[in-house]
Amino acid sequence: MKDFIEQRVKDEAQCILQNRYTLRETAKLFGVSKSTVHKDMIERLRTVNGETYKQVREVLDFHLFTRAINGGEATRLRWLQ
Repeated sequence: MKDFIEQRVKDEAQCILQNRYTLRETAKLFGVSKSTVHKDMIERLRTVNGETYKQVREVLDFHLFTRAINGGEATRLRWLQ
């Protein structure tokens, strides 16, 4: 893996852990696509740092769990307006 990719993976992971950002928020911050951040966090981070991977995975799983709840709340608020 190239050095700049490895550094980007580490920086993205720190950003997600410190701010609890979603993949979309992280992608926007780093100026890359959501797919790139997803590949960085799911595939590349595991080879770079396994312990950090586990922590990031917990944050991403939490976002996945709350996705349906947040979507339902947004729909409810739209109907109230």
